[in-house]
Amino acid sequence: MPFAYFDRLSASRKATYLRSDAIERVELPPGADLSELLEEMGVALRTENRSLVERHAQALCNDLTTRLRVPRVRVRVLSVRPSGNWGELHGLYEPFEDGTPPLLTVWMRTVARKQVVAFKSFLRTILHELCHHLDYELYRLPETFHTQGFYKRESSLYYQIRGETPQREAAAARALRE
Repeated sequence: MPFAYFDRLSASRKATYLRSDAIERVELPPGADLSELLEEMGVALRTENRSLVERHAQALCNDLTTRLRVPRVRVRVLSVRPSGNWGELHGLYEPFEDGTPPLLTVWMRTVARKQVVAFKSFLRTILHELCHHLDYELYRLPETFHTQGFYKRESSLYYQIRGETPQREAAAARALRE
C-alpha cells in the first residue's frame, strides 16, 4: 500500500515508487563476521568518541558496498542533529554528479537533550542512508523513495549484519517446529 504522497506523483515517478516498493530484501553476499566491528562501534558511541565512531561506520559501509559490488560512500559522523520546525535530521545521503563519492552523514546526539543516540537507532540510520545509495547503484532506480519496500530493505540489512532473525520470521520458524 503506497504512502499518501503517491497520488501526487507523476506516472514515471509512480513507476519508480512501485519498483522500489516491490524490492523487500537486500541479498547480502556472505562476508566477514561484523559482530566485533559493531561492538567496537557501540563502545565508541557510548564513550562519545566521534572520530572512532566515524571510522567504524566507514569500515561498515566499506564492507557492505564491497560485498554488494557498488561504489563506496564517504561517511561523516557529526555531533548534534540539525533541527527546525520540520523536526530533526537523523541522517542525510548526498549523491554527487561530479565523480565525488556520495556522502552519508549521520549525527550521534539528539537535539533536545544532546544525548548520544541508542546504538540500534544509530546503526539503523547508517543503514537507512546506505539504502538510498543502493537504490541508485544496486537497483538502478532513478530516484529513491521512502516506500514500505525501502524500510523492509533497511531492516533486512540490519538483521543480516547483526546475525539476527526478525521477530515475525522467528515466530513463523517456531510455529513450523511445533
